Amino acid sequence: MARRQDSVPLRQLLPNLVTIIGLCAGLTSIRSILLGQYDMAVILIAIAAVMDALDGLIARRLAAASTFGAEIDSLSDFLCFGVAPGLLVYQFALADVHGMGWVFVLVYTVCACLRLARFNITRDAILPETTRPHFVGVPAPGAALLALLPVILFKLGFPIVRDAPILCGLYIGLIGVLMVSPIATPSSKAIKVPRDAAVWVLIGVAVIAGLAVTRFWLLTAVLGGAYLLVICWSVWRHLRGLRP
Repeated sequence: MARRQDSVPLRQLLPNLVTIIGLCAGLTSIRSILLGQYDMAVILIAIAAVMDALDGLIARRLAAASTFGAEIDSLSDFLCFGVAPGLLVYQFALADVHGMGWVFVLVYTVCACLRLARFNITRDAILPETTRPHFVGVPAPGAALLALLPVILFKLGFPIVRDAPILCGLYIGLIGVLMVSPIATPSSKAIKVPRDAAVWVLIGVAVIAGLAVTRFWLLTAVLGGAYLLVICWSVWRHLRGLRP
């Protein structure tokens, strides 16, 4: 007689369920790209990014982290922030660049795969006490936001994406290289909010939520531009030999 398997509490599955929702958003974004629905594809990648932020947070808060969950999260990240943004930029701006456009996309996507593989084998590494939490290279969700910036700017009325496709291709290739670079980039784990300022953070979240509904392209352009400046600052610190 077969033994009855132990049951698993639903809360243990919750982080994985959130990851699967993000994965479905990424897959559906690829479907939207194939149908030429680029606006919806960008929105779905943004939803996948939100799900990616939530699944890790939920796993830590519920003490539901697992090796299985970490692996499916990494696979989901590769599809949502490596494959989907690369295909979107290719279809939107690089398809007519006589094969070179696809080379740039391959560089970006392969770098995303390598970056996630490196993260998988180093995620449990213990940092020295004097070192602030940080990423090595640009994280995949941040790279996706940066890679989509040309498309976002086009939606705001800047046609440089289609007027200079080679420049766009070089840009997305550079973002790929930054993913696998040794440059220390900021991590949200290092951000600490003074207790007196917590209310302003909550108000800021409300403003962002409102802009996400009413001025989505402007919001993503501002966030992407701000993050690009942060990465430029990180590159400058790396070149100066400054510690994270």
